[in-house]
Amino acid sequence: MGSLTQWIAAGSGALLALLCLNWAAVEVYAPRPAPGQVPAAQTRPDPPAAPPPETLAAGDAERGRQVFTRCAACHRIGADGIGPHLDGVVGRPAASVPDYAYSGALRAMDGAPWTVERLSAFLANPRGFAPGTKMAFAGLPSAQDRADVIAYLNETR
Repeated sequence: MGSLTQWIAAGSGALLALLCLNWAAVEVYAPRPAPGQVPAAQTRPDPPAAPPPETLAAGDAERGRQVFTRCAACHRIGADGIGPHLDGVVGRPAASVPDYAYSGALRAMDGAPWTVERLSAFLANPRGFAPGTKMAFAGLPSAQDRADVIAYLNETR
């Protein structure tokens, strides 16, 4: 392998293989409820009692567009990707994009709206907020990053 193109192709192929292996591991080893049993993960999460510091006013939509590139591997604005499209997600009912196969964890939210608080909690720790979610992203630990992304997503309505 001598050319730069071959090295880039090999690296991209290796990354794709790792992503596929991660997806397969999540599908195989994710906890599943016993037949007829409703897992605790499928209860509707309550919004935090106090509003979090990351409000739309605290977010910078332009910076949020840059932070959103971390999400762009799976999500798009305007069309579905691996994950559902995220334009208009702020205020939209959970698991409401037609023809997208949501996980049971998000379907169990019974269409609760994606408020700023819920989006922030989900983006901070997707699997903590909705155990059993198909989203493999670890989350955005920075409150400012979450506020920026939410401000950007709010502009996509």
